[in-house]
Amino acid sequence: MKQATVQISFDAEKLGAIKRYMSKKDAELLAELDEVMQKLYEKHVPVPVREYIESREAEEAAKTKSPSRPASLQKNTAENGQ
Repeated sequence: MKQATVQISFDAEKLGAIKRYMSKKDAELLAELDEVMQKLYEKHVPVPVREYIESREAEEAAKTKSPSRPASLQKNTAENGQ
């Protein structure tokens, strides 16, 4: 899946405080922001649209896992010891 970058402005002092106190709890800012984005996605994007996106991701994953050469060529190469 292609990733996009989200950039926001936030008060620097508040951000520093968040990082300081999250580190004390072994929490990661980016991981928590990712969870928030996922919850927003699930809250606002209708289920049929999410299912469509997931099916496209599955198709894309299947394409990347398929061999680059046709199976018949791979079989012939294996039989010929190449």
